[in-house]
Amino acid sequence: MLSMRGIGKSFLGVPVLTGVDLDVTAGEVHAVVGENGAGKSTLMKIMCGVHRPDAGTIAIDGRPVSFGHPLDAQRSGIAIIHQEFNLLPERTVAENVFLGREPVRRGLVDRAAMEQATARLLAELGEEPFGPRDTVKRLPVAQQQIVEIVKALAVNARLVVMDEPTAALAEHEVEVLYRLVGRLRERGVAVVYISHRLREVFDLAGRVTVLKDGARVTTFPIGAVTPGELIRLMVGRDLGATYPPRSAAAGETRLRLRGAGNHRLRDIDLELRAGEIVGVAGLQGSGRSELAKAIFGAEPFTTGEMLPARPRSVREGMALGIGLVTEDRKAEGLALRQSVRDNALLAARAAGARAGGGKIRRARDGLAELFGRVRLSPARQEQEVRYLSGGNQQKVVLVKWLTMAPRVLLFDEPTRGVDVGAKAAIHALMRELADDGTAILMVSSELPELIGMSDRVVVLRDGRIAGTLPAGPTEEAVMRLAAGEAE
Repeated sequence: MLSMRGIGKSFLGVPVLTGVDLDVTAGEVHAVVGENGAGKSTLMKIMCGVHRPDAGTIAIDGRPVSFGHPLDAQRSGIAIIHQEFNLLPERTVAENVFLGREPVRRGLVDRAAMEQATARLLAELGEEPFGPRDTVKRLPVAQQQIVEIVKALAVNARLVVMDEPTAALAEHEVEVLYRLVGRLRERGVAVVYISHRLREVFDLAGRVTVLKDGARVTTFPIGAVTPGELIRLMVGRDLGATYPPRSAAAGETRLRLRGAGNHRLRDIDLELRAGEIVGVAGLQGSGRSELAKAIFGAEPFTTGEMLPARPRSVREGMALGIGLVTEDRKAEGLALRQSVRDNALLAARAAGARAGGGKIRRARDGLAELFGRVRLSPARQEQEVRYLSGGNQQKVVLVKWLTMAPRVLLFDEPTRGVDVGAKAAIHALMRELADDGTAILMVSSELPELIGMSDRVVVLRDGRIAGTLPAGPTEEAVMRLAAGEAE
């Protein structure tokens, strides 16, 4: 259906893509993988009309095409579902599906026609957990993703690009996406699937194309390559064991909760000790992120006991030596238009505002060492952080907290949206921090990560702790507790 040949693109004289070829056939799921900065996003933006290529050709059904605008690509049957959804939360499902293409009858928007067409598309997908009149902001993330897919079908898309489609989904919601991809394939729709989660690539894709440093390395039928071989092709080296080995026995108790609760959490009993990584699992809405925010003081506990003290604000949490790597680094963890250096000093400046300038000076003097520790080039210190890849942005967030040498470090989805190389580096750093005596609490919706990294796993359900599992539990054991089937 789609053929891209010799695609090249440069920005400010810096090559981003060089001679890339990509073929996609109707009804196939074609995965495109590579490290952050490999050129995946730029290639997709060229495919979808956001950028014009500097070199190369694009053909659909054998006919050359040229896209000067995303609408040109859309008219040719190409739609993209971004990692961050393009939905208007205050509008209904039908209004979002037909945004900019509203049917008109007698000079007025024909709402009945919109709603009927939307209902028909939902029925065709076999997913009807909501209706055309429901307001988008009231839908969970997995259902908002269904709305995005319905939008693509409403414009008769023959090729749908999915960019990290499971990044915001809990484990049980990924199954919904799998079903939807299967139904698109059955309809003859081609899917270009971008993901850092290799399990999804092997579950869904028929073929996989590997990009590295802006060039195509190879294209394989998925059965012709192993996960280890794919990783080597992506990063140019063998990452060794998937997860670093667990450390020795944990040390002193750094944090103790007894009967702690707030508007989302109830009767939380938890101990976190120096040198251990405690994983937190649970379905969407179980209270995972709320637990991290409550410990940090962003959404404080209002009942129960927390030792050494119960912070009533973020500043009090930081004063206790607690740091939080938030789930959404762009919205909550970084000042995107500030430099890497300024972002790295945010926590030190906030903590040093009361302690005087000495703490800030020490943090500034130690930046070079910390950048080396996370393998981020010091030459990038003056660059605006918004121009970094997702993996490097996450490393800046880590440096931000390392400047204050936290006693307790909370990670909420620590490797969401980062490539396998950056993911391995972050995992290694987390284990290194634990070995140095930091107590770590890690919230993750990626079960292999939880199981591989955690010294024990706490499972939440409906704001309560449903159970605690020792190191190395099975995925089934975690999900049975999370879903309430282990009682």
